Amino acid sequence: MDLVSVRTVRTPSHRDDLSFGPGEHPLAGGTWLYSEEQPGLTGLVDLTALGWRDTEHSAGGLRIAATCTIASLLRVAPEDDWRAWPLVDRCANALLASFKVWNQATVGGNVAVALPAGAITALLVTLDAIAEVWTPDGGERRIPVADLVTGPRTTDLAPGEVIRAFDVPRAALVAHTGFRRVSLSPHGRTGALVTARWSASGFVLVVTGATPRPLVLRHPGVPTAAEVDARLAAHDAWYDDPHGSPDWRRAVTRRFAAELVAEALGTTGGAA
Repeated sequence: MDLVSVRTVRTPSHRDDLSFGPGEHPLAGGTWLYSEEQPGLTGLVDLTALGWRDTEHSAGGLRIAATCTIASLLRVAPEDDWRAWPLVDRCANALLASFKVWNQATVGGNVAVALPAGAITALLVTLDAIAEVWTPDGGERRIPVADLVTGPRTTDLAPGEVIRAFDVPRAALVAHTGFRRVSLSPHGRTGALVTARWSASGFVLVVTGATPRPLVLRHPGVPTAAEVDARLAAHDAWYDDPHGSPDWRRAVTRRFAAELVAEALGTTGGAA
């Protein structure tokens, strides 16, 4: 879509240039910005001009720039012991996007738009990623991605704040992961996406798509299916839109959770 109200596009080369005036919005991939009308938008600030490196390996894990495209993330060569890495491909494909979109859409953009069906949000939450957020005063703060997304199209970002990067800990990358997804039609938007991560340190179940914001259930070891099901049955915030009713989303989520617990027990021999 043509953004006919935009009058300026700025390309900052240093952090000191990174500020937003009235009507300005950060631009990275732009796949959502250009997908619908943006009332009140008069200027864009292109974050890609800052030249952030897409990814950086370290002993502590993996750092992913907010401007890293999904295609670039898929090209990362994982370390030999990163058992969680297949989850990257699964979540990327859950977006049902063409290669053109993969080469434009960014990791940070998928999180910042905060759609319940944002599969990159699901990926980062499952891997316990921490977002580094640049604040307008020149400082920064760190927040778990699980807490950054607060609801449909809402985040914890304050005016003028920008996501700089996501830090994924090595402990999550070397863990086992599981993935389940469903939609109402073969090529429809995600109705429920349930992911899990497990290792000797515990079991994490993450629900997105079916809930307004990521739902994270943690257990010190691999739980029983009944334990997880009881927690999901008690949860009362299920998303409602044309891509699925709350009752249906609750039902498929509970089924997927049981399958993922069984999968975890199968790889751990019955104990975390």
